[in-house]
This record gives sequence, C-alpha cells and structure tokens, in this order.
Amino acid sequence: MEVVKPNKRRLLLLGGVLATTIAAPAILTRPTCAEPKGVGEKLKDAVAGKTDADVTPPEDLMREHGVLDRVLLLYEAAIRKLSAGEDFDPVLITQSAAVIRDFINNYHERSEEEHVFPRFKKAGQMTDLVDTLLRQHDAGRKVTETILRLAPSGRSNADDRRQLMGSMQSFITMYRPHAAREDTDLFPKLKDVVSSHEYDAMAEDFEKKEHELFGEDGFEKMAARVAQLEQQMGIHDLNQFTPR
Repeated sequence: MEVVKPNKRRLLLLGGVLATTIAAPAILTRPTCAEPKGVGEKLKDAVAGKTDADVTPPEDLMREHGVLDRVLLLYEAAIRKLSAGEDFDPVLITQSAAVIRDFINNYHERSEEEHVFPRFKKAGQMTDLVDTLLRQHDAGRKVTETILRLAPSGRSNADDRRQLMGSMQSFITMYRPHAAREDTDLFPKLKDVVSSHEYDAMAEDFEKKEHELFGEDGFEKMAARVAQLEQQMGIHDLNQFTPR
C-alpha cells in the first residue's frame, strides 16, 4: 500500500483545520441544507489532498510561464527602444536574460525535462511534441547565452545591436507558441500519464528544487524581480496596453 506524503501546502491547511477543531466551542447545532462543509469533512478533504490551496504540477508550470511571458514583454520593449535609438541602460536586457537563464532555462525547463517529458515518453503519448519541445529548450539556451553576450555592447555597436535585436525576436517567436502548446496540449494531460502518487511526488519535487535554488517563496521573489525590471523599462503600468 502506497503512503502519500502530503506536501507543505496541505500540512499548513491541515494544521489550520486541527487548530480550529481544538479551539471551537463544544456546541452542537442542527445542520441546514445550505450549511458549508463541517470540520470533519474539511479534515477528510485535507488528508485526501482535496484543497483549494494546493498548487498542482501543471498549475505550478503554468504560472512560471507567466514569468516567462513578462520577460518576453521586456524583450519587446528593449527591441523598440533599440530600434528607436532611445537612451536606456542595457543592463536591463542583461538582467532580463538572467531571469530566463536562471528561472526558465535552468529551473523550469529542467523540471519539465526531468519530471514531465519522461512520463509522456514512457506512456508513448505526444512523443513528437515532446521531441520538439526538447529541441526548443536547447535552442532557447543558446539564444539566451547570445543575448547575455551581446547586451552590454548592443547600444554602442551597430552590428551587435542588430544581432541582439534578432536574438531577442527569435526567442519571442519561438517561446510564445512553445509555452502555449505546453499549457493547452501537454500539461492538461499530465495527470493521465502518472499515478496519483507520482502526481503528488512531482509537486513535492518542484517545491523542493525551487527552495534549493531560490529560497522560500522563490516564485514570488522572481515575479517581484521581473516587476522591478518592468518599472525600470517603463512597461509596468498595465493600462498602457489597453486599446484607446
């Protein structure tokens, strides 16, 4: 019989339910049809893993795609500024590419390559898509290194600027459909190719690796880092993207 170890999010919720049980007055009332779940039912759901607070593996990966897409917006803004000859600090491109390297290439994509793609390969499902995604991971890492190399001289050297703009645009062109295909075709099918135990273990593995690389609240810290870059690049105000 398999013993499923609840992840940290479930333990926090379970602790809250137990604390409520202990602290609640011993008053018994007749339930009504409109009454929400009782403590016992909530406790049962928490142990079974049925909690609204859980972040499932697909949800974890999809929200990381949100960070990716926000960096693509930073790249687009940098391309516009370079094209217009605007004066801005090229370190913003370097720092944006560093987010891609550290959080996307070396963490998010490694999670997919180690935990997600092998499950589909083993199940014999979506193997052609997985092969394409793997090739794009390799290509994306190479483009990121090119962006990091060219960013410091991209404003002052015309040839480097041209290559830098082309590299950022090729990264955007590849990763928009890449992430969209994973979100709509691959991730929703993940639960079909793994056992419930593997599914829960995967969530644990993602959380453990995130903490190892980025500390507690690693995702929140990375999102805040991107938000700061958006402020400096002048694209943080969401209203500017609304059609007039």
